[in-house]
Order: sequence, then C-alpha cells, then structure tokens
Amino acid sequence: MKQTWKNWRMQIMLFLAVLGPGIITANVDNDAGGIFTYSQAGAQFGYTLLWTLLPITLALIVVQEMCARMGVVTGKGLSDLIREEFGLRITFFTMFLLVIVNYGNVVSEFSGIAGSMQLFHLSKYISVPICAVIVWLLVVKGDYKVVEKVFLAASVFYLAYIATGFVSHPDWPKALRATVTAPPREVWSSHDYVYMIVGIIGTTIAPWMQFYLQSSIVEKGVSVRQYKASRLDVIVGCFFTDLVAWFIIVSCAATLYVHGMREIQVPADAAGAMKPLAGDFAFILFAAGLFNASLFAASILPLSTAYTVCEGMGFESGVDKSFKEAPFFYWLYTGLIALGAGLVLVPNFPLVKFVLWSQVLNGILLPVIMIFMLRLINKKELMGGHTNSRTFNVIAWVTAAIVIVLSLVLMWNQVTGK
Repeated sequence: MKQTWKNWRMQIMLFLAVLGPGIITANVDNDAGGIFTYSQAGAQFGYTLLWTLLPITLALIVVQEMCARMGVVTGKGLSDLIREEFGLRITFFTMFLLVIVNYGNVVSEFSGIAGSMQLFHLSKYISVPICAVIVWLLVVKGDYKVVEKVFLAASVFYLAYIATGFVSHPDWPKALRATVTAPPREVWSSHDYVYMIVGIIGTTIAPWMQFYLQSSIVEKGVSVRQYKASRLDVIVGCFFTDLVAWFIIVSCAATLYVHGMREIQVPADAAGAMKPLAGDFAFILFAAGLFNASLFAASILPLSTAYTVCEGMGFESGVDKSFKEAPFFYWLYTGLIALGAGLVLVPNFPLVKFVLWSQVLNGILLPVIMIFMLRLINKKELMGGHTNSRTFNVIAWVTAAIVIVLSLVLMWNQVTGK
C-alpha cells in the first residue's frame, strides 16, 4: 500500500513539475476568435456542428502530443527544426505566412477585449490601451515562472463558459445526440456550413499552437524522463479546451439559435444577446469569460509569434532574457501588440470579416505545418526510438487531408457562389 501511494505521489509530482505548456496552449485556443467562431456555429446552425468536436479533439491530442514529444527529445523548437531540416528559404516563407495569420489573431484578441469591456460600459479607447500595456509589461518585466503562473491562473476562468452552458438551459438530449451523430448529407452543399467547419478546425487546431507548445516545453526544460507527465498535460489541456468549446456552441444554440438570432457581428454580441434570453448571470459569465480569454490570448499569441520567428531565423529569444540580450524577440512582441491594438481603435474598420478570415486562414495554413511536423517526427536520426506509431501517422495524415479537402471545397463554393 505504501509503495503504491509512493508511486502515485511520484507521478503527481512529475505531472505538477511539467504542468503548464499543454494546458496553457490548449486553453488559449479558446481566444476571442475561437469564441466568435463557436458562438456563430451555435447561433447559425444550432447543435448541428457539435459532432465536429469529437474528431477534432482526437486530432488535436495527436498533433499536440507530437510537438511535445519533439520538444522533449530534441530540445529544440519546431521552427528551429524546420530551418535545420528544410533550409532557411522555406523557413522564412513559412514564418512570413505565420506572422500574417497570427497578426489577424492578435487583432481578434484586442477586438474581444474592446467588445467585452463595452458590455460593461467601458470605452475601447480606454480598455484596449490599458490592456495592451498590461500584456506588454507581463512578458517584458516578468520571467518564465511568473508568466506561466499567471497564464495557468487565467486558464481556470474558462469554467465560466461551462457555467454559461448550464444556465442557458439547453435541450440536453438533442445536444448529446448531435455530438455523436453525423449531419445530413445535404448540409455539405452549403457554403456557410463548410466555411464554418473550416473555421472551427482552424481555430481549434491553430498553426501557432504547435510552435508555442514545443518552444514552451524546451524553455521549461522538460526531460525525456518527464515525457509521460508532459503528455498527460497535453491530453488534459486538449480535452478541457474542447469541452469549453462544446459548451459555447451549446449555450448559443440554446439561446440565440432558438430565438432566431442567427447572425452575430462580434464575440461580444453573443453575450449581449444572452442577457434578455438567459438572464444577467449568463450575460456576466459569458462577457467576463470573453474578456479573460481575449486578454490571455493577447499575451500568448504575440509571444508565440516572437518565439517562432526568432527560433526559425536564429535570433535570441525567451522571456528570461533581457531586452538587450534578445532585442528582435522583444521588438517583434512589442510591434504585434501595438499594431494589433492600434487597428482595433481605427473607426469603422471591418473587424468581423477580418476575425473570421483569420480563423479560416489558420485552417488553410495548418496542413502545411503538419506536413513539416510529420516529416520531422518520423526521422529516426532526429527522434531515435520516439518516432510516430502507425496509428499516430494515420490520424495526423487524415487530419491534414481532411483540412485540405475542406479548404478546396470552401474555395470552390466561393467561386461558384454556392
């Protein structure tokens, strides 16, 4: 009995030692752009898109676990490995595309901050600059341990969306059936339905996540001995983030869709529309969750981009380094925050299209990143005995193929006007 308890205690201590990268990365996935996409999915199609979250969760676990394993075994970030294995030219082009996509995501986060605070009658011209400064100071003045603790604390607040799902009083049998049942065949001819699936995939398995997770594991110094605990961190994070996504879709389906409110313009619209339909409590929970998610992601996304680009191009990076030691890292981080916040403050800018297109671009860029990952993780000279199993390869390649097909269907529907 004593030996069993000792083993359990050792496993718990190992898990707590590596806790962070997996849970943080997965939770940031439910950012302002993600909340907007899930809210639109529920408002526009009710419960009929819930089925997507089961295969997406499995794919997310497989993709994130691969990154964690590469980080633990090689001790290098993903962009660093891409540069070493595929050359500087391909790396530069990939980094350029990633910066464009991630910039769209950063704008989405500050849009979420602005919208959530406007629900509490605070102007975006006050909330956005203040939050931009807070985000900047957190990383520039903090060290890795402090930043990670703040991010882990922010992850807890996602429970607000689960609570919102319950107070929205959904049709539970209908929601559960829609989760495990494929939709009717005719929906695939709908441009909007396919567009939303690509958006859900793009926001749930975003390209930036793979780079950030691997970089975080490397910076945290996770060893091969701690690999199993790190894998559990990834699995728990993936499951929790998609559980939150499920409740966001359900709460919007139970309120907005049921009452014929099929279109929302910004994430905050979902919270505002819930107030007369589900009461003040649902409104406060949804709005507060949106603010937390947006502020959380506004810190992580520029940080992830700075890590990725610096690793790929060979520049010094890391929050434990000073501004003088890693100037490009900090200037890129600063520039993304300043430009992201600045665009949100531009009057009459079409943020809605910008936000949704950033999620779709995530879905289109994802297969490119996955192909790099799959080629890297299956190189025995790089990974030794930690290459992918046949099952992992099948799931990962199928995920990449599905995203490519859906992206092509989306483009075909746009061309034909369907």
